[in-house]
Amino acid sequence: MHLKHNSHHLTDKELLKVKEILGTPSKVVIIMHRSPDGDAVGSSLGMKHYLEKRGHTVTVLSPNAYPEFLKWMPGTRSVIDFEKTPSPANQSIAKADLILFLDFNSLKRIGDLEIAVKKSKAFRLVIDHHPQPEKFADISFHNVGSSSTAELVYDFITLLGENKKINKDIANCLYAGIMTDTGSFRFSSTSAHTHDVVADLMRHGAETTKIHRFIDDNNRDIRLRLLGYAVMEKMKILPDFATGFITLTQSELKRFDYREGDTEGLVNEPISVKGIVFSALFTELKDGEIKISFRSKDKFDVNLFARKHFNGGGHINAAGGKSELSMDETILKFLTLVAEYKKELKGE
Repeated sequence: MHLKHNSHHLTDKELLKVKEILGTPSKVVIIMHRSPDGDAVGSSLGMKHYLEKRGHTVTVLSPNAYPEFLKWMPGTRSVIDFEKTPSPANQSIAKADLILFLDFNSLKRIGDLEIAVKKSKAFRLVIDHHPQPEKFADISFHNVGSSSTAELVYDFITLLGENKKINKDIANCLYAGIMTDTGSFRFSSTSAHTHDVVADLMRHGAETTKIHRFIDDNNRDIRLRLLGYAVMEKMKILPDFATGFITLTQSELKRFDYREGDTEGLVNEPISVKGIVFSALFTELKDGEIKISFRSKDKFDVNLFARKHFNGGGHINAAGGKSELSMDETILKFLTLVAEYKKELKGE
């Protein structure tokens, strides 16, 4: 298996340093971002299994809970949810020799876990594919052109000459990360290299059909009713601005017994409408804050849009943000902005 040209950014010196650090069994902590998605969980657990095969003691930390449909992954039961049990999470960071940050490039993405991380004297390694990274680690294995962090973890293992160590557990976790972050290989981030990686993961035992079933066919019926309600009653399409959006309030989420991950993929519904290039999902959290997901097609850059206007960021075609305003005020702000971006959105 050959890495494509420039698929990694480690100097020879950095590669030697990484090999040296991983050469001695040590205490490793892997941290994923807040509200982890399939890529965060898959890359973290895939890396955990790989490092354990090399004799390291590995603890995986999540800042908060992640969806039920990801909890089939091998190793998921050992993940420490910082929001539920902060003490063991903080203790593991205090004792760590090495901290790996997977699938994010700004410490604000891990919430209050940042406090313990800043006190730690451990060596820090980032593996990530998001644009505009902040520098908070000793070494960064970073490639914006990569489909997912799970793909980068595969590249990282291969770069270390350890491809033979990939077993079924590692392959399943990494496949899940790649599959979810590429929208089942639909998004433009999917490269020929992505498919090469997936083919190799299948050779190492990845159970692809089973994984799609675990992730996609694992719904409670009330979740489907929430999605139906959101599309039927709450979706607004603005053809003049090539934009669509959906809003969901706390009372609506409660009505459909909302659980973490229930609105996964909902932001893609407006953008599936012919002629729509920009879509947003506004979800009211329990504390009143509005969580926002953005998606776009073609050249409209939602990473820049989210960073500039909604204290967020992400990728060119997929990003997130938040608003401290009320839902009504947030939507008013959004509609005003959409009008300002009309030419860009209409490709004029």
